[in-house]
Amino acid sequence: MKYYKYIEHTQSLCPICKKKIDGKIIEKEGSVFVWKYCPEHGEFCHILEENAAYFHQRRLFEKPGNTFANQTQRGRGCPFDCGLCPEHEQHTCIGLIEVTSKCNLRCPVCFADSGKDDFLPLDRFEQMVDFFVESEGGKCDILQISGGEPALHPDILPMIELARSKNIDYVMLNTNGLRIAEDRDFVEQLSRYKGGFEVYLQLDGLDDKIHTYFRGKPLAEIKQKALDNLNACHIPVTLVTTLERGVNEHAVGRIIELGLTTRCIRGINIQPVAYFGRLPEVMPENRLTITSVIKEIAGQCSPIIRESDFIPLPCNPDRVAITYFYRKKDNTFVPLTRDMNVQKYLPFIKNTFKFDPDDFLKEMATHLSSKNCCNAMGFFKDLTKYIPISYAFKSEEEKINYVTDNTFRISITSFVDAYNFDIKSAQKECVHVITPDLKKIPFSMYNLLHRK
Repeated sequence: MKYYKYIEHTQSLCPICKKKIDGKIIEKEGSVFVWKYCPEHGEFCHILEENAAYFHQRRLFEKPGNTFANQTQRGRGCPFDCGLCPEHEQHTCIGLIEVTSKCNLRCPVCFADSGKDDFLPLDRFEQMVDFFVESEGGKCDILQISGGEPALHPDILPMIELARSKNIDYVMLNTNGLRIAEDRDFVEQLSRYKGGFEVYLQLDGLDDKIHTYFRGKPLAEIKQKALDNLNACHIPVTLVTTLERGVNEHAVGRIIELGLTTRCIRGINIQPVAYFGRLPEVMPENRLTITSVIKEIAGQCSPIIRESDFIPLPCNPDRVAITYFYRKKDNTFVPLTRDMNVQKYLPFIKNTFKFDPDDFLKEMATHLSSKNCCNAMGFFKDLTKYIPISYAFKSEEEKINYVTDNTFRISITSFVDAYNFDIKSAQKECVHVITPDLKKIPFSMYNLLHRK
């Protein structure tokens, strides 16, 4: 008798030669693995998800992908034809433009080959932004301006201003926070961008031992100074936390507590270490999966957060889990997903990372006169427990302040590397790098195969 349960066939990559090989997705001892064989390098078995029940449940949150423009055609086959080629299954939720390789840190776990003094010209940046908007049919969800360290770019403020003038809902500055901690005038200039702008701040822990492991030097005091400056200038922040087993998974509860108690922090994106880029060593057997992280969060944040509060994100259910919180009158937070049957309301949820109450209200209005009327009414009743009807009548500035002050999100993004690669996850990835030659390449595939 086999010692595992066969779930489905997949295509994966050999972690040594990166050639595409056949594989099986299997379940054993309550977890899910990809088991594959390379004729040259042998057999490999790597974990996909610690909790098999969550793995099976995520299929229930699957939605059809959005349409988008292709830039390349089929040739060698996925994942070698990026991008985006016709094999891809999802639009771009988050477009990422790297504006420089220059950096003021030398992080041991950096995805990018940072360190060079090169700067993307402003006119080329505009061409890339226009390409992104056009490829998404004239309107985009989120643009991240990244690097290297983008705050070092001499034209970073004009770049943010230019991006915000385009038809993009949110612009994010993806930063390590060093300049934000040291240059208060720069922070005050960022504070001019009210609405549709956030700082995406790297924060892996609250003590210097963790910072030294991930970023090469003690940064706890600098990170706190950056947060103080952002908070004083009322700039919304999303913390981005790299998590590795045995290093900082014990600190995730304290990071979330910091987020829930710091007014400027709107959310946290947790990213378990992916095995590409600049790494001191590769230990795929040590991998944290989405459900590993959810278990840690629930264990450290009980009873505020439960494992069941997290749901697969419909635009990429294989690789992203999320929960949203609403601030109650007593100043505490409650998860929106706790008492809501989110699966039943999938028709009202767009294929995006972006949370926007306006989107929900518009979708409900559309469905109230359709065959989904009963579900729309139920969704409306559940949603108005948290978003008051008066929200629809607020001014744009009042809406911005309301969302900033009263909502909070935790997302977990597990990127694909050569060890946990399965073709479906790669084709559904919705974080895409916008390249200077005007292509969109899924973030994981760019770092794994296409980064020069």
